[in-house]
Amino acid sequence: MTTAAPQGFEGRAAYVKAPARDQIADSGDVAGLVSKVLADVRAEGDEAVRRYSREFDHADLDRFEVTGAERQAAVDEMEKQTRADTEFAIENVRRFAEAQLGTILPLEVEPLPGLHLGHRVIPIDRVGAYVPGGRFPLLSAPIMTIVPGKVAGCSEVVACLPPNAHRAMIAGCHLSGADRIFRIGGAQAIAAMAYGTQSVPNVDKIMGPGNAFVNEAKRQVFGPVGIDQLAGPSEIFVVADATGDAELIATDLLGQAEHDVRTRVGLITTDRALAEATVKEVARQLETLATAKVAAESWANYGEVVVCEDEAAMIAYSDHVAAEHLQVHTADPHGFAKKLRNYGSLFIGVNASVVYSDKNVGTNHTLPTMGAGRYTGGLWVGSYVKIATHQWLEDNAVAAVAPPAIRQSGSEGLEGHQKAAAIRYQRQRETA
Repeated sequence: MTTAAPQGFEGRAAYVKAPARDQIADSGDVAGLVSKVLADVRAEGDEAVRRYSREFDHADLDRFEVTGAERQAAVDEMEKQTRADTEFAIENVRRFAEAQLGTILPLEVEPLPGLHLGHRVIPIDRVGAYVPGGRFPLLSAPIMTIVPGKVAGCSEVVACLPPNAHRAMIAGCHLSGADRIFRIGGAQAIAAMAYGTQSVPNVDKIMGPGNAFVNEAKRQVFGPVGIDQLAGPSEIFVVADATGDAELIATDLLGQAEHDVRTRVGLITTDRALAEATVKEVARQLETLATAKVAAESWANYGEVVVCEDEAAMIAYSDHVAAEHLQVHTADPHGFAKKLRNYGSLFIGVNASVVYSDKNVGTNHTLPTMGAGRYTGGLWVGSYVKIATHQWLEDNAVAAVAPPAIRQSGSEGLEGHQKAAAIRYQRQRETA
């Protein structure tokens, strides 16, 4: 049954199933607690990390860093096929990151005679990779945050993961190339990497998704230390026309909904019959889904199905949502995909399920959420390098650029600037 239209789309779209709650409103007030954690870790170092690990993770550790022997033991414990699958994913992520890095080139140009401008591609020295433990052992998580850093050429990649994370996660960090691994989770891990402690070195930039506390900690430390983005909770939307398959769509929506009770899932379609069939199919599949307790809550609170009056409205609504994962199930998926602008990662055609990107095809699964796809893409090898400009001038270039720089500095009342330009101009004229 159709309910009210999505805000801003009155007359162009209507809900068949509206979300019961709002993700942003449900984020909660975690800022105060996170601020205290950050301040304590900054002041007390390891002792505060140890105290918060006991409080939040129920882990009492004398030593946070995973030793080389422990890393190797974790790898040796991996089931043979699990290790092979992990290494398959690592190789795919590495190949794609290497291809992306190949597109980021240094630059040297001479736009005016004697004026030389350019940039260098410089790897960030030390990066921190936050690896969420989550409800399940997300074996792909360390791959996505560590491998691109190693491909980029970062001098050191430091990984932090919750102390109660599955041991296979330690193995994943090791196989992905982490230089150091620490069993620290939550806001205290972000604080340790941002400020440094007696055990953990401070990093230059922090990568990786996490819960509300991790996100808030990243937001608060940003400035002296860089961050990739604020990511989470997860999202998936499908845009579909009358060719859409309700069973396939429902399967993909629930596949993402099982991540977390705050996952946002949705269908945007021009076909009312497909919309109604998908709602029924979700209910049917939830009856037998092993992870239904989580997926059902996610679907009830944040699931939505929207029917749009035409293709233009469907594209506009999709770009408004800017979904983290956006699947295209239309008669001409490649043509339709070219019309979309806002998303984290795009899955073109029915064969391109989010699960493949989440696990092993090579694209990164750390992606913008909550509308951030309107202004940024996801984590990629470019997140681990700096594009730093440089310039140098021959005498004839000074003759060209100094006079307007002198005049502009004078207009702005900046005498020091004016003198810095003028002294070079005068010397150049004297030696010409």
